[in-house]
Amino acid sequence: MKPHPPRDGRGGKRGRDGKAPGDDGRSRKGARRSGSGGGARVVWPPQQRESAREAIEQLMRDRGLARRFEQGVERAARAARERPRVAVGAAARRDLRELATFTIDPVAARDFDDAISAERHGSDPAHPAITVWVHIADVSAYVREGSPLDVEARERATSVYVPGAVEPMLPEALSSDACSLLPGKDRAAVTVELELHGAEVRRTAFYRSRIRSDERLDYDRVDAIFAGREAAREPWAQPLAAAREASAALAQERLRHGGALTLESEEPEFDFDEHGEVSDIKGRVQTESHRLIEHLMIAANEAVAQELQRKQAPCLYRVHERPQAASVERLVEQLASLGVATPALGAQMSPAQAAELVAEASRLVEAHVQRTIARARGGDAAATPTGGRQALTGLVLRSLQQASYSPRNLGHAGLGSACYCHFTSPIRRYPDLVCHRALLATLGGPERAPRAERLAELGEWTSQREREAMQLERDGDDVARCFALERQLLEQGLEQTFQGEVVGLIGAGAFVAFGRPAGVEPSEGGYRYEGMLPVRRLAATMAARAPKEGEDGAPAPEGGAGLGAVRSSDPRARPHRSLRGNGGASREWWELNEQGTILRGERSGMTLRLADPITVRVGRVDPRRGRVDLDLAPTDEGEQADGRRPKRASRGPAKRASRGR
Repeated sequence: MKPHPPRDGRGGKRGRDGKAPGDDGRSRKGARRSGSGGGARVVWPPQQRESAREAIEQLMRDRGLARRFEQGVERAARAARERPRVAVGAAARRDLRELATFTIDPVAARDFDDAISAERHGSDPAHPAITVWVHIADVSAYVREGSPLDVEARERATSVYVPGAVEPMLPEALSSDACSLLPGKDRAAVTVELELHGAEVRRTAFYRSRIRSDERLDYDRVDAIFAGREAAREPWAQPLAAAREASAALAQERLRHGGALTLESEEPEFDFDEHGEVSDIKGRVQTESHRLIEHLMIAANEAVAQELQRKQAPCLYRVHERPQAASVERLVEQLASLGVATPALGAQMSPAQAAELVAEASRLVEAHVQRTIARARGGDAAATPTGGRQALTGLVLRSLQQASYSPRNLGHAGLGSACYCHFTSPIRRYPDLVCHRALLATLGGPERAPRAERLAELGEWTSQREREAMQLERDGDDVARCFALERQLLEQGLEQTFQGEVVGLIGAGAFVAFGRPAGVEPSEGGYRYEGMLPVRRLAATMAARAPKEGEDGAPAPEGGAGLGAVRSSDPRARPHRSLRGNGGASREWWELNEQGTILRGERSGMTLRLADPITVRVGRVDPRRGRVDLDLAPTDEGEQADGRRPKRASRGPAKRASRGR
């Protein structure tokens, strides 16, 4: 369920919080806040204005999501719940109810499609064997190929998770009930059994099973257990410890192998109040509990893919082709322009070498990020508290090709895997259901093997639907962020400034992540908001700050002061002319270097680089569109950098804004 790109264990689902829509009523509680030019009365939430939840619901409808299932499909789901093709207690299932079993999911998750059991055994305590059972909900027992349920699931192809809402692939009777591995309930599963000696998988087995989860754990609780803040309980305490040991061995081997990317990512997690407004944003970062599940799910997916390939069974592989040599060369140039250490490039580069170089670059980026975080803790004003992770990992990710589904096994470069499929999330991904049917057909089950001649088209369709879902999830995050930002501005002051960092550059300006809560460690999350700082606003600011031509201290042509710290523009880069500022003294040409990593003012010599720290003020927010316009923070109290007073904010969403992402 929960890992994020480039991870491909449970999948790339974003923003999952499992909450059901609540009351969309709005309060009329008012509060006085200072606005520009004096006191202004604002009402939160503003009257005649939709809530964040309503706006996100409308966004989903605008993108064509049904927001419900037809009555016939709902009836079919309820009927399938009562009469699965292979009953939970059927003799064809191996009874594993005596095996201690647990699930690990987000706190607010509502469906549980994977569970874990683990046991240590062997006579050598220093090098024990560990058997891990990965139990996956047996969705194919309830969703027959060609049935109305199947047709609807194939059309949707994936569940879509946006802040505060979900568009499920399957009706709730299955996704949150019959197919959900709830604690204390007998459930039908397909089990992948792995015997591990260290990181080596020496034996695998695949079969239908009957399981009963003993405990519903969540990531926070497991992290507390690992940190010694909470005690694990039997019967799942020893299995959890064994699973932790097995996962750690798999992680070390993947790191030693060197082919997998080393990238840490963060996803926003939104809380809503009773009025449908965003009450809090938390950064969900990868912890040991996430990685435990991730590595075990990856191992199960690899084992199934290898079994299907060995038996030449038609299926959909999860493929991530190796990067192109030109993309790797550009990545190295980009990182070098920012002072990040880079791997050495040879005269020739094979596809395998290209993948290894990107993996090495990802490790060098992570090391650079950690050093920068340490500098920031030491008081270095030129270092950002998150180490520039978002900007730098973004460069690495953009050098890669896009993962997709295909009947041809092309390997998974991001994971360094030669054979991979998606198997562990059949409740929410149709390709996983296809692989379940393919595997069970090889085991003599009633399922029919997928038709090879139809898989290419199905792979294209499910890949397209995945991309559309990811875009919608990102847009939903933007909308939720904007509603939260608007609320903060109205409640805490319209003219407040924010610390941030540059996470993207284009000719028209800079994308800035900002609003990081004070006292938050990098491991606990990053910035709450994102917005656009247009060059038309930079031009006026630089004219106000920079010395006039001929005055002492005027910048040299090849150097300049950065906005967040003193910077020199890259003399090797041929600049790309971009937008210019307003007329008069503020007229300025801004140039983006060839690598797309440094924006430089031609007259002022000022530069803005990826991962630079920067202080901004919000100029305009358009919550419905998820867009934010930013200005540089004022140089004097109550005054913007160009000497103008800020605009008075309107009570409702602004009409126009630059794209915030």
